[in-house]
Amino acid sequence: MVSPAIALAFLPLLLTLIIRYRHYFVLLYRAVLVRMVHDCLTGLSREERAFQYVLTHATPGDPDSILDTFDHWCSKVEFISNIGPKKGKVLDRLLKESCPLTVLELGAHCGYSTIRIARLLPIGARLYSVEMDERNALVAEKIIRLAGFDDDTVELIVKPSDEVIPRLREDFGVERLDFVFMDHWKRCYLPDLQLLEGSGLLGKGTVILADNVVFPGAPNFLRHVKRSGLYEHRVHRATLEYIRGIRDGMAELTYLGNN
Repeated sequence: MVSPAIALAFLPLLLTLIIRYRHYFVLLYRAVLVRMVHDCLTGLSREERAFQYVLTHATPGDPDSILDTFDHWCSKVEFISNIGPKKGKVLDRLLKESCPLTVLELGAHCGYSTIRIARLLPIGARLYSVEMDERNALVAEKIIRLAGFDDDTVELIVKPSDEVIPRLREDFGVERLDFVFMDHWKRCYLPDLQLLEGSGLLGKGTVILADNVVFPGAPNFLRHVKRSGLYEHRVHRATLEYIRGIRDGMAELTYLGNN
């Protein structure tokens, strides 16, 4: 049995750890514990609960209203790891600067970033959004259509990314990707980037934006980007969406190839 004196000796250390890592405890509470309770109480997934909130609080056909409603739900009700409004401004700026006609999104999740991208695309542009989780894809489909985007603008592909990328040319007629947004499993960032490099779909000037490269992190992806010599690159420093105090970042790559 631990004596009270020993327990008291460790108390300052414990308090220091709690204070230092308080933001991570908040993330654990909001992302895991709150989710588990609501899953049990409602019988719905977190993404389905988010859709119900958006459906009853946002204006149909207004992408910005839907994004604002999502942001409110994620910051005040339950945590979902969308790109969020602050990092979303980086995505918005790059889309406006590049005016891409063909965009690939890896990780639609529940459709937040999909409509954030689609609302800024020029007329005639097409967004291919990949989501491997069928249940999340059903929510994303509803969100995308609620925002007013049809199949001519956004095509949702419900398959793993490593199955989709090699067949983009054959199955979807894609000859070149102008913009790629990566926000799926971080362990897939590097193998999917290498698939894109080998596909012949990246052309000189293709922009790739990868979220959460600092937290949870994608060190192998960043190491490859720096060593390959194929990209101009930078990391936009930020904090984790909807949570203060956790450092994160987005990697912006510009392909230097000659396709």
